[in-house]
Amino acid sequence: MASVEQGRAFLKADLWEAGRAPETDQQRGGPQPPLQLSVPDQAKLVDLVPPEAFSVGDVPLKQAIAHRRSRRRFADSPLTLEELSFLLWATQGVQRVLKDGYATLRTVPSAGARHPFETYLLVQRVEGVDGGLYRYLALEHKLCAMGEVARLGEQVTDACLGQTFVGQAAVVLAWVAVPYRTEWRYGARSHKVIALDAGHVCQNLYLACEAIGAGTCAIGAYHQTKTDKLLGLDGNEAFSVYLAPVGKVTRDEP
Repeated sequence: MASVEQGRAFLKADLWEAGRAPETDQQRGGPQPPLQLSVPDQAKLVDLVPPEAFSVGDVPLKQAIAHRRSRRRFADSPLTLEELSFLLWATQGVQRVLKDGYATLRTVPSAGARHPFETYLLVQRVEGVDGGLYRYLALEHKLCAMGEVARLGEQVTDACLGQTFVGQAAVVLAWVAVPYRTEWRYGARSHKVIALDAGHVCQNLYLACEAIGAGTCAIGAYHQTKTDKLLGLDGNEAFSVYLAPVGKVTRDEP
């Protein structure tokens, strides 16, 4: 029962109660954390289709909202590189960098424009992209190859507690929190808004999928340690918080 009460207290937390929050690193003059994780030396980068060149996604918003639902059956056909580019832009795309790198304005809102998430991808079927682990470089709108993954479908299914449809997706997006980006400004008040930010990102994915004839199903039931290990994370300064398998859907999908 105590854990239930603690969870409710987390949800009801008054983030801005005057005089109660300790001083943050930003207030102390501490250096701002980078807007994006560093790119390994000699990493292979994959160019994505730029937003101004998109020819997909022109579906009325009303239609996308009306048709949005969680989809767990995926066709064997791959996503195109343009479709993947569109989904990544829709969920984390950078519209503008402010004040010489102080913050970014993106296609999703974030508390204080901190944008604490990195998007990792487990790719199985995307035209022009080798299978394996990637990270989306939102500032450059590119993919960074992070390495091959043996038995990718099996491993991600196991990490997601045996949900087989996850391992059948063309690509699995994993949103990884880098919590200090938000903690630098908001300290202990950060974690509620990080959780809220995850919802903003995933809803954009749902609508963007509907706009290209694809589907997704948000995954909160996963094994934390196995998922972090699969993504190559330390589980402390960066850790997975939300996953979403994506694939094209068949016409008979309900």
